[in-house]
Amino acid sequence: MSAPSSASSAPAENSATDHDFLAPDAGQKPPGPTPSQSRFQVDLVAEAAGAADDKTPSSDASAAAPDAPSSNPAVSGEEAKGRFRVVNFADPTGVGSVDSPEAAPTEGMQNGDTVMSETSLHSSTGGQHHYHYDTHTNTYYLRTFGHNTIDAVPNIDFYRQTAAPLGEKLTRPTLSELHDELDKEPFEDGFANGDELTPAEEAAAKEAAESKGVVKFGWIKGVLVRCMLNIWGVMLFIRMSWIVGQSGIALSCVIVAMATVVTTITGLSTSAIATNGFVRGGGAYYLISRSLGPEFGGSIGLIFAFANAVAVAMYVVGFAETVVELLIGMDAVMTDEVNDIRIIGTITIIILLGISVAGMEWEAKAQIFLLVVLVTAIFNYFIGSFIPMKSKEAKGFLGYDASIMWENMGPDFRGETFFSVFAIFFPAATGILAGANISGDLADPQMAIPKGTLLAILITGIVYLGVAISTGSCILRDASGNVNDTISSHLMANCSTAACKFGYDFSTCKNEDTCRYGLHRDFQVMSLVSGFGPIITAGIFSATLSSALASLVSAPKVFQALCKDNIYPGLQMFAKGYGKNNEPLRGYILTFGIGLAFILIAELNTIAPIISNFFLASYALINFSVFHASLANSPGWRPSFKYYNMWVSLAGAILCCGVMFVINWAAALLTNVIVMALYIYVSHKKPDVNWGSSTQALTYHQALTHTLHLSGVEDHIKNFRPQCLVMTGYPNSRPALLDLVHSFTKNVGMMICGHIRTGYRRPNFKELATDQARYQRWLLKNETKAFYTPVFAEDLKQGCQYLLQAAGLGRLKPNTLVLGFKNDWRDGDMMNVETYISMIHDAFDFQFGAVILRLKEGLDVSHIQGQDESLSSQEKPSGMKDVIVSIDTSKDSDADSSKPSSKSPTVPLNVSDQRLLEASQQFQKKQGKGTVDVWWLFDDGGLTLLIPYLLTNKKRWKECKIRVFIGGKINRIDHDRRAMATLLSKFRIDFSDITVLGDINTKPKKEHMAAFEEMIEPYRLKEDDMEQEAAERLKNSEPWRITDNELELYRAKTHRQIRLNELLKEHSSTANLIVISLPLARKGAVSSALYMAWLEALSKDLPPILLVRGNHQSVLTFYS
Repeated sequence: MSAPSSASSAPAENSATDHDFLAPDAGQKPPGPTPSQSRFQVDLVAEAAGAADDKTPSSDASAAAPDAPSSNPAVSGEEAKGRFRVVNFADPTGVGSVDSPEAAPTEGMQNGDTVMSETSLHSSTGGQHHYHYDTHTNTYYLRTFGHNTIDAVPNIDFYRQTAAPLGEKLTRPTLSELHDELDKEPFEDGFANGDELTPAEEAAAKEAAESKGVVKFGWIKGVLVRCMLNIWGVMLFIRMSWIVGQSGIALSCVIVAMATVVTTITGLSTSAIATNGFVRGGGAYYLISRSLGPEFGGSIGLIFAFANAVAVAMYVVGFAETVVELLIGMDAVMTDEVNDIRIIGTITIIILLGISVAGMEWEAKAQIFLLVVLVTAIFNYFIGSFIPMKSKEAKGFLGYDASIMWENMGPDFRGETFFSVFAIFFPAATGILAGANISGDLADPQMAIPKGTLLAILITGIVYLGVAISTGSCILRDASGNVNDTISSHLMANCSTAACKFGYDFSTCKNEDTCRYGLHRDFQVMSLVSGFGPIITAGIFSATLSSALASLVSAPKVFQALCKDNIYPGLQMFAKGYGKNNEPLRGYILTFGIGLAFILIAELNTIAPIISNFFLASYALINFSVFHASLANSPGWRPSFKYYNMWVSLAGAILCCGVMFVINWAAALLTNVIVMALYIYVSHKKPDVNWGSSTQALTYHQALTHTLHLSGVEDHIKNFRPQCLVMTGYPNSRPALLDLVHSFTKNVGMMICGHIRTGYRRPNFKELATDQARYQRWLLKNETKAFYTPVFAEDLKQGCQYLLQAAGLGRLKPNTLVLGFKNDWRDGDMMNVETYISMIHDAFDFQFGAVILRLKEGLDVSHIQGQDESLSSQEKPSGMKDVIVSIDTSKDSDADSSKPSSKSPTVPLNVSDQRLLEASQQFQKKQGKGTVDVWWLFDDGGLTLLIPYLLTNKKRWKECKIRVFIGGKINRIDHDRRAMATLLSKFRIDFSDITVLGDINTKPKKEHMAAFEEMIEPYRLKEDDMEQEAAERLKNSEPWRITDNELELYRAKTHRQIRLNELLKEHSSTANLIVISLPLARKGAVSSALYMAWLEALSKDLPPILLVRGNHQSVLTFYS
């Protein structure tokens, strides 16, 4: 097809361009994904082959939905050949979409809007035909913007995680797919990015597919009901009246208000976290772990799940105790009191387990029934409080009266304090996370958790306050229950108590334990006041059973989420879920086992405070999470719930910690110890997860702040640190260089592993970024504190200049260039030597220090296959040429140092490779008792001395002694030694010996001089033997050549290098490491071949030698 004849040439060209990019010939269709697996929402309009001559708008617009049967076989056939699956575009005439179940309504067609099906976001692959856009027919204008281009419009499905339960994940076109040149047909491998789904992604997709039809709860049934049932515990009916008796109405209200403030702040914090992104199952654990990271999340998740499991036992025993009291009242005890509690508790928890295992639907129905019973009991009490009865007066219930209210307003502590009473009440306010704990079973957790939790706190808080005021206003603190304890009429005038007003005298009760009624004495006083006593008993049953049921459901759900994240590897078996709701049946059995064990103990007074503290620790961390996330100021912290404040959350965290110690300081200490122990364990295990926690965000924030702050501070000599740019190439290519530099920079200075890559006419920056991430991980895995920084450059010199200028950040920039010695300098192109020496000159130009390491065996081990298991299998493309700075024996600097050779790993290494491998690992071992010989010949600011000092401070080098060698005059050796000893003592650097060399300037041996002459012979210019013009021409084309003039000019310096090598062999042949001043060569005056020959002559046939030259600025000081 082509554009209509009426189309202008420009649009036709544009169409052709679009067509060329969108739909190149694909040839045979490769095996492609199903529509649901594809990545793009790209849609072309396929026209029927039979309608090629028909240019009407309707023929252009007619197309079937991707999954709908087409009314026109030709259209279907053409679409099957098309490059992309066709969208369900509207057909104004109605033709072509009659049979489509998703056909657009007439009004929609008349408006010209594109009608899309759910599946129109998918593409298919393969095809043989090109399609042009018809830019001048109605078809073009009927399309939705963005569906006629590869570039995708914003779509929620692009932002989903792989296992998103609310919809399918799509992947937007990558920048490369939109931006890179078309070297090959796009998407030729069936997937737009050529990636197959990983097993984890397949499992997640399968789980998402299976989750259709899952039972999900709204905010009332899922959160409000659960929270209210959990907060209204047995405390409401059998302890609230006692708390009023002890504290009085005023302080009781204060106690309720304090508890409510703590829970409200926690509720606000929970709401903020829950609305900052999609919430999965796991409740408190999920919220804390995704905010603060796996360390806090893993530690709190385990104790929170355990606390819920033991809470099941607590609530069940509370229920069993009430039943046993009724049995005792009816004289129907089975065995004895304790065993009856065990029997009833066991039967109860088995029934509750059955309800839970039956599924969340049954559990939710049971919760609704229990809530109805509980609310009925509360109303029953309030109705009864307005119906005073003569028979109840002797038991302390006299009806509402101002005198009773006033008398009960103040406290009357009997063996208790305000805080001890608060400690008894506070567990009644917990339970606010009951809704959040089943976050995975909520239809919309972001809406449900804030709404349900905060409303539950409000309703329950009002009811607690209402009960406190009501009981204090109508019930006496003490009553005997004896109707004969009346007061005579003549004494009523002198009566001051509220009881006297009603004709009773209970004054003896205050000092005697015989009275059994009143707020202080009778825990069942609410049953007495209520309209129908048994309903209060039913309310107690409801309160205990509902809390037990909520805890029995919460514990396995939280534990399952914890196990799914594999924070504790041994618990993976509990992650498995069953059925469409993914029920954690194994977790239910475990919770049942823990609960049953504590029920059989039947003594929960000691465990109860620890459970309360476990819950409070969770609340404290939820509050702290909000504070921490706000403090980190991460752009990802955007909760849709706005009614929170970071400082209020911090206050809430502190309050929670305070309440922990108020309730039971010993239990609080134990809780903190357990949390810290688990935190340390998880930190040590380092789980391989990345949840974008606020800890990570704050680390970045602090690093950025400190880096900026550091940039505003002038450097000081005392704070000098060697910050090394180490030319390692790939970090695993030169282990000796990496290990030695890491030894003196670890925890002291910075190390950047520089890698210059050349050889590509068009560099592959994408691969460079991939390598950067991979090798940085390798460094971290090998516990090497360094950064890997690769660059592309036209040549080695340019790349080195890039790194010298741009590596680092602010004050965290390198100040020392570290190279490996170029052992193969005589074997390859001498221009490589010119480049190598120019890098040293550039370092000095940038005011860097320079360090060169030489091992006689060499440094580069990259050609030895299998030398590094973690990266040996990672081959580089054969076209890549990696230029590495420090090169080893028999390897040219232009060789690809990362590409494994064809040598089989089973073939034994040759002798030289074996020695090379052993030498490359020598700095990984403990050095033992040896020496580090420092030949401090020239004062470079002290770097030559500082590096050995830092080395010998490290564990591996601790037993090595520093020996110092200096030059001097024969007639002043003692004086020079004392002067150096004084200097070293002022620098506070320990040394074992100082040797003054008076014979450095002695002429070297003739055979050594002859060997040097022979070495440089091929590189001499010999300008005296040729025409001046020819000599200049040769020098320009080969600048590394050594002129006769310079050889004569620097003869003394040449002799010094040869003589120093003789002295080094004499004095330091057994040293573990030699550190010597690097000779300098004046730029432009000394040729690179002569300088290289000096370095060769100085350092050959010696133990590991480090040639060091600082930038001649002091790095040592003896001033404080």
